[in-house]
Amino acid sequence: MSSALTGLFRHPIVQAPMAGGVSVPRLAAAVSEAGGLGFLAAGYKTADGLYQEIKQLRGLTGLPFGVNLFMPQPEYADPAAVEVYAHQLAGEATWYETELGDPDSGRDDGYDAKLAVLLDNPVPAASFHFGIPSSETLESLRRAGTLTLVTATTPEEALAVQYAGADAVIAQGVEAGGHQGTHRDLPEQDGSGLGLLSLVAQIRETVTIPIVAAGGIMRGSQIAAVLAAGASAAQLGTAFLATHESGAHDVHKQALTNPLYVRTELTRAFSGRPARGLVNRFLREHGPYAPAAYPEVHHLTAPLRKAAAKAKDPQGMALWAGQGHRMARELPAGQLVEILAAELDAARTALSDTGDLR
Repeated sequence: MSSALTGLFRHPIVQAPMAGGVSVPRLAAAVSEAGGLGFLAAGYKTADGLYQEIKQLRGLTGLPFGVNLFMPQPEYADPAAVEVYAHQLAGEATWYETELGDPDSGRDDGYDAKLAVLLDNPVPAASFHFGIPSSETLESLRRAGTLTLVTATTPEEALAVQYAGADAVIAQGVEAGGHQGTHRDLPEQDGSGLGLLSLVAQIRETVTIPIVAAGGIMRGSQIAAVLAAGASAAQLGTAFLATHESGAHDVHKQALTNPLYVRTELTRAFSGRPARGLVNRFLREHGPYAPAAYPEVHHLTAPLRKAAAKAKDPQGMALWAGQGHRMARELPAGQLVEILAAELDAARTALSDTGDLR
C-alpha cells in the first residue's frame, strides 16, 4: 500500500489542502507538475464549485492530485455560549461596518453532495479532516480507484483510521497551521497536542498503513527527518501559502514573514475549533472567550473576516500559519518543490555520510 501512495508523486511532497480559497487549481497543478502531489480543498465550497475546480485542475495537469473533505460535525455546541460570543463581537461588526453571520448556517459543509462528486468523477486521492468516513464510504472510494487518507492527531486516532479501512493516515503535529484535525473537539485537551516527530514515531509503532507527516515542515531537511521517523511523505501547507500560485490574500502572505508577527497560537477565536494562526489583535482580544462551537463560530465571524480582508486589515483576519512561518519563501510553487527536493537529497546524503542531519 505504501507503493500505491508513493506512486502518486515523484517527490514525497504533498501540498496541504488549505480551505478558504488558498488551495486553488493553479497551485495544485503547479505542485503536481513539479513532482509533488497537489491538493484541492473542498471545505467551504459548494458541490458544484468543487466539481468546477476539479474540471479546471484536470485542464491544467494530467498528473495525480487529491481533494480534501471536511467531515460533518456533531451537534454539541451550547447555543447560549454562541449567543454570548456574538454579543462580544458586536463591536467588531460595528468597526467593519458589517453584520455578524448566522451561526446556524449548516453543520455538514455539504459533505454528501461533495462525496457524490468524488464518486461520480473519481480523483486519484481523497483526504478527510475532522473525523473518519464510514468504512462503506472508504470502500466505495477504493472501488472507484481513489486512494484515501485521513488526518489523525494521536496514535489512538491513527489506529481508528486504519481500522476503518483508510489507505493512509496523515499524522498532524501540533505545529501545523490552520485547524487541528482532531476527531473529537474536547476543550479540556486544548494545547495538549503532540509534536510531529514524536507523533510520527508513535503512530509508526501503532499502525501498518503509510503515514504522511504534517506540521511545521518548511525545509527539505525536515522532510528527511520525518521520513527517517517512519513517514512515507510530508505534507506542507504554510510553505506553499506564500507561493505565487497560492490563492491566499496578499496581506496574509506578507504577514508570514512580517516581524510584527513573532509567534503563532492555537485559537478558537475565528471558528470555534482549535486552529493555529499568527497572533493578531482579533486573536488576542477574542481567543480567550471563544466557545467550543464549530462551525457556529466560523459562520458567525465569516463576514468579519471577509470585511477585514477587503479593508486589507491583517489585525482582523484569520492568518493561519504553522510554527515555521518565518521560513516561508515567496517563490513559484513548482520552484519550491524543486528546492525542497534538492534539500531533501542533500539531507539524505549528509545522513548517509555522517549518520546525522548536520
